[in-house]
Amino acid sequence: MKKAIIGKKIGMTQIFDANGKVVPVTVVEAGPCVVVQKKTTEKDGYEAIQVGFGDIREKLVNKPRKGHFAKANVALKRTLKEFRLEDISSYEIGQEIKVDIFEAGDKVDVSGVSKGKGFQGTIKRWNASRGPMSHGSKFHRAVGSMGASSDPSRTFKNKRMPGHMGAEKTTVLNLEVVKIMPEKNLILIKGGIPGPNKATVVIRNAVKA
Repeated sequence: MKKAIIGKKIGMTQIFDANGKVVPVTVVEAGPCVVVQKKTTEKDGYEAIQVGFGDIREKLVNKPRKGHFAKANVALKRTLKEFRLEDISSYEIGQEIKVDIFEAGDKVDVSGVSKGKGFQGTIKRWNASRGPMSHGSKFHRAVGSMGASSDPSRTFKNKRMPGHMGAEKTTVLNLEVVKIMPEKNLILIKGGIPGPNKATVVIRNAVKA
């Protein structure tokens, strides 16, 4: 069964497992989310639920979105995401989705926007090799060959070049849920996930587990 929840990345820490081994984990405040809208095959052509997460001041919400929340009779939310599920009959508008839909040992995929690194060269951006650092070399961290000369007289599209790095939607697959803390709406996930602290992330059950 497909499951999904929206959360906020808190940061990383480490815990000990049953064998006394240190496990690096990312702490995510996941939910509580609220169902704002249900989409059906008859009306929309597909089945999905729209979920809201995070409180927001009323003055920061425009009129159309205020009306959207008022129609569902739910409080204003900062983030709206839509999840296509196999069966939405068990969800009702206004229903809360909490972190306890997952259990320790589950495999999940985590999506978020990676940290922005600004303009970077090919060594950092594409893991290219540097040139010799010895005396007389004029090629240290510069870009290498960009292609042939008079034929084709151009640099091909998708050539790995310096440019803006990061700030892209990224999904990390098959991470393990180490611990659930329902009373604090926290989920501890083994390893790192995309984005800086306080970034919004989406946690789904793994598609390739």
